[in-house]
Amino acid sequence: MGWSSWNQFGDLINETLIIETIDTMDKSGLRDAGFVFVNLDDGWQRYKGNRSYHNGPIEADPEKFPKGIKYLSDYAHSKGFKFGIYNGPGQQTCAGYTGSEGHFEEDAATWASWGVDHLKFDSCCSEGITAPASRVEEIFRNMSKALQATKRPIVHHACHCGWADVWKWAANVGANHWRIGQDIPDDFNYPGNRDNYSFDVLDMLDRGKGLEKYAGPGHWNDYDMLIVGLNGKSEQLFGTGCSNIEYRAHFSMWCMVASPLLIGSDVRTLGPYDMETLLNKEVIAISQDPLGKAAELVRDDPWTQTEVYAKEMSDGSPAIALLNRGTFTATMTVSPFRDLGEWWPKYKIRDIWKHEDQGVFNFTNPYTVEVAPHEAKILRITPVR
Repeated sequence: MGWSSWNQFGDLINETLIIETIDTMDKSGLRDAGFVFVNLDDGWQRYKGNRSYHNGPIEADPEKFPKGIKYLSDYAHSKGFKFGIYNGPGQQTCAGYTGSEGHFEEDAATWASWGVDHLKFDSCCSEGITAPASRVEEIFRNMSKALQATKRPIVHHACHCGWADVWKWAANVGANHWRIGQDIPDDFNYPGNRDNYSFDVLDMLDRGKGLEKYAGPGHWNDYDMLIVGLNGKSEQLFGTGCSNIEYRAHFSMWCMVASPLLIGSDVRTLGPYDMETLLNKEVIAISQDPLGKAAELVRDDPWTQTEVYAKEMSDGSPAIALLNRGTFTATMTVSPFRDLGEWWPKYKIRDIWKHEDQGVFNFTNPYTVEVAPHEAKILRITPVR
């Protein structure tokens, strides 16, 4: 959980922005809610162009970051945060800055000396969609070895845009999370793929169906960074923005499927509704449950365009998401037997967004609720013994 610079700012980042982001997350309650990583994405490097043109140690842009990256890392740590950085395995990164080709061990040692806690290593542009899985697997294995050699615990994000069946092998080569799809736009349900590339919120959920078994403690399917609060005003992402209900459904479902939660908007300008969404401790608890299970699709009704997801929880009270993908209000019910395979004569329901217990229900009086278009109702269900 944390924040990343890319979705809102692209490579238009600097020292002042990062310091102000850290201060805002400190004072607003975001850190205390669990958002502890502050991650620089692409654009922090000094040079554009091939790494072979600049064979010395990798450097930060002295105009953007006059005090250096270690200063930012130390500042983040002093405020109770962890600090992340970005690079790629090729000659250039996706935004055209110097990559790490031929310098894996050297760069890993540099980042460790700066106090880096997280590395997003992005092979999407240098290797591309046609790269053999064996080639990409070797790249991330080599970077994992380089990070481990530093003796500093650094979270390793293997970013290959969901190509090469990365979820099948990434954990085995030492990655902690991996993207399951192409870049997310600021859209909930764009027809097809925007620019024949981007995966909107519903596309990403569809992409994750069947991949739940690859997620677990220390190794996660990554559905991409959060778009909550972008409101169509990103410097980097395409998209017209989402409604408040859609942004909340997006956040809810990322929690259900146990995706990493990296805020992608400008935390300095988030409104009250956005903050209420991001600071909901009950839905965050679903995301961060120590059992580490990802929710599975247990019911799909194409006629009403509704779906039910269930997530096993460590305390025995499963989390359920009632998702309305359609454009009309839908009436949805919860059945422990149908949705969970549990024969519970009586059960209690708690609405996580209302923070209210809804009562005791049974087979003849099931829990039933109206779900607005593009809304996700998030519930906890507990048997009554």
